[in-house]
Amino acid sequence: MPKEVLLGVSYESSWWEANEGRPSTKGGYGPMHLTDTTSGGTYAHRPGEGPVDATGTDDPSEHTLRAAAAMIGVAPETLKRDELQNLRGGAALLASYQRRITRQMPLDPGGWYGAVARYSQAPDTTVAGRFADGVFEAIRGGRQRVRKDGQSVSLPKTPSIRPTRSQLASLGLRTQAAAAVPECPSRLRCRFAPAAVSNYQVSSRNANGMDIDFIVIHDLEGSYDGGVSWFQDPASGASAHYVMKADGSAVTQMVATKDIAFHAGNYWLNLHGVGIELEGYAAQGPTWFTPAQYEATAALVVYLARRFDVPLDRKHVIGHDNVLPPRPARAPDAHWDPGPYWDWEKFMALVGAEALEKGGAVGIGQAVTIAPKYGENAQRVTVCAPTCRTQTQPSNFLYVRTEPRPDAPLVSDLALRPDGSAGTEHIDDWGSTAMWGQEFVVADVRGDWTAIWFGGRKGWIHNPAGVNTRPAPNARIVRPASGAKSVSVYTTAYPRADEYPQGLPASAQTRFTMYAFPQGQAYVAAGAPFGADDFFPATPSRREVVVSGDQQYDVIQYNRRLATVNTAETAR
Repeated sequence: MPKEVLLGVSYESSWWEANEGRPSTKGGYGPMHLTDTTSGGTYAHRPGEGPVDATGTDDPSEHTLRAAAAMIGVAPETLKRDELQNLRGGAALLASYQRRITRQMPLDPGGWYGAVARYSQAPDTTVAGRFADGVFEAIRGGRQRVRKDGQSVSLPKTPSIRPTRSQLASLGLRTQAAAAVPECPSRLRCRFAPAAVSNYQVSSRNANGMDIDFIVIHDLEGSYDGGVSWFQDPASGASAHYVMKADGSAVTQMVATKDIAFHAGNYWLNLHGVGIELEGYAAQGPTWFTPAQYEATAALVVYLARRFDVPLDRKHVIGHDNVLPPRPARAPDAHWDPGPYWDWEKFMALVGAEALEKGGAVGIGQAVTIAPKYGENAQRVTVCAPTCRTQTQPSNFLYVRTEPRPDAPLVSDLALRPDGSAGTEHIDDWGSTAMWGQEFVVADVRGDWTAIWFGGRKGWIHNPAGVNTRPAPNARIVRPASGAKSVSVYTTAYPRADEYPQGLPASAQTRFTMYAFPQGQAYVAAGAPFGADDFFPATPSRREVVVSGDQQYDVIQYNRRLATVNTAETAR
């Protein structure tokens, strides 16, 4: 087969990276991204969450590695680590597709367009054509790149190539309308630059019954152009719906809002969320988070909230730092952006959120909103990047302590510290801070200190005369059901295993066993309960599947992050 096609497909699939034999978030191996989703429990059908013990589906599109291995007579395990055999397997797979389409092996690379589109394993003509167009754009324009291992790879430009796009119709894929224009408010300067097809899932939200309920604010920890490039890197395994420039002058949409981006590190929340990445660095927030960026981001959030009926409050407009990962083992790696210097008070005013109640005395059992005045709430943190320094400046959080005194230890988050050791003031130590706009239930009051139910215990915040809180009279408070000793704490809301159709593996509903929600404690829910659900994207041989369960879950503000609890175990 033409080497230009092989190089182009490998570039578009993996940027020529082998990743030392490790699978991508979609279970793809080697420079040809040959998929195997049942490889020793290293890949689940929940991409973007990291390795887990689970199995893939029985769909052929998730097992191209084994098909390719059979074609060239090599063991599947060899194709995962041997780059030459991986390339041979990918070439054999492409050749098998080409024979089905034209029954010929043309010397002209342009005659391989249909095989390249089929290689994407995309379920519809839009995504398959987007992948093939990317391959032939690389062939025409040429590409050169130094891999992570230092090896330089190049694809010489061949501008005369003319791909035979008419072959796309012969693949029998479903037709889907392409995103012709970015989904943005008219006042913003937007463009659409799609993420790599392996970095998101095609879906039909909200039409398929899977509602968008959360808007998640992130920061890139990098530049605007770097963020766009990262999401277009098929090896990154990550994407967001939007990337916002620091000066607010430009927005790039990278995933259609109907589709599922891999941005929050929690697949169930990704199913119900839209992600916005801000150019900037969390530890340097005020330097990057400009007034223009606040205003442009607010305009985008208002536009999205109106389209999808998302409440403009901090229970639904959240930060990445409010999202718990799906399993306890991932908690130490959980992101903490946009960090302590994103001014939630200013931002929520810009989106037109309902004004908070006036402050004042607080009472036990009352729900309150954490609401320190940003400009007057100077907090000390330690930043280590690479050397450690201490900085004190206006912040959006309050420290939560074990006792009502300023020198008391910070509360311990057992998902971060299984030994129960105290939290620290390190900027990335998210376990002992409550953020502006979060709502909690008052557990006790002593002088200038207010205790809230926080992460399974009483946590004390400095709150003289209620200056750092506001009443939350409309909060829906969740407690353990009568007679129940405690409530199980999760971070997802998946159906039971027996509710999944045959051939589709159940997602693990993993309990955070170190977290407590015993009788006597209470937490604030993010609105009405959510029905258990899960999603499987369409493939060339299967339409998309939404799995619904008969159980319901409340999303609660448990600590700095959200958690889920089964309503069968709670009383309201």
